[in-house]
Amino acid sequence: MPGAGPAVEVDGLIKRFGDVEAVRGIGFAVRPGETFGFLGPNGAGKSTTINMLCTLLRPSGGTARVAGHDVVAERDAVRRNIGLVFQDPTLDGYLSGEQNLRFHAELYGVPRSATSARIAQVLTMVGLWERRGDRVQTYSGGMKRRLEIARGLLHSPRVLFLDEPTVGLDPQTRSSIWEYIRQLKEAEEITIFMTTHYMDEAEYCDRIAIMEKGEIVALDTPGALKAGVGKDRVRIETADDEAAITALRDGFGLEAVVSEGAVAFAVASGEAFVPRLFAELGVPIRSVSVSRPSLDDVFMSFTGTTIRDAEAGASDHMRMMMRIARR
Repeated sequence: MPGAGPAVEVDGLIKRFGDVEAVRGIGFAVRPGETFGFLGPNGAGKSTTINMLCTLLRPSGGTARVAGHDVVAERDAVRRNIGLVFQDPTLDGYLSGEQNLRFHAELYGVPRSATSARIAQVLTMVGLWERRGDRVQTYSGGMKRRLEIARGLLHSPRVLFLDEPTVGLDPQTRSSIWEYIRQLKEAEEITIFMTTHYMDEAEYCDRIAIMEKGEIVALDTPGALKAGVGKDRVRIETADDEAAITALRDGFGLEAVVSEGAVAFAVASGEAFVPRLFAELGVPIRSVSVSRPSLDDVFMSFTGTTIRDAEAGASDHMRMMMRIARR
């Protein structure tokens, strides 16, 4: 019976664009009521995976079920059971907030007798009831995202997909959006599946799958992933980064990389290690910082790079994939 098992179930899922394999045989399951996140740089395959789960792209291989329905054989059933907030805005700016929702209700077959009450409910939940009659083009960026979330919830989906839900928003607005999302989850009792490349945003998830180059490299709770690193992160600015990396490897047995303008490495008891570092490195140190394990450290431990550096390196790969996808 649909709904008795996982909210999302994926096995060996693959997506190819020509010779490029964007998603490489991933597998995972999402529990009902869970907030599940894909964390990774742009170009990692997160949005491609969501597009397959939402029936917008046909998989090249493997299987996926959402709300108990196969994404290839039961596309219409999947679409009836999901809500989707796209990474790019899809609202009609010339219509009011309420008119955007009424149009969506018609598309999804929400009974007309229930539409007005449901619109009032979701607009109130996202704090936009007083602005329901205003054109969307007059809304701020944060208000537009809240309206898109309300639209995704309008037809009472069992799984809500959020593809980079706060991309392009300032930190304060991002925080307020997530406060709404947490409240909505409690009120609606739904499963949330989200993608993000923001570390702080990933902390809101019950479990996280870290994705890089089309593969899942780690999957667990945020706390368990950070605990698994087990070491502090030390960043130093030096007069000669390459010499510092060599000295750390040869003199201390530590592997370091240049990340975001500084030499970074992991070591147990970082604060206690710093005095030895100054005494024995042999390369002038301009500044040093020590931090407890973060999700970025988790990402680095599995991939050898930070998420920012991975994004910078993925830009050419993304452009190539987009050209292939347009053929």
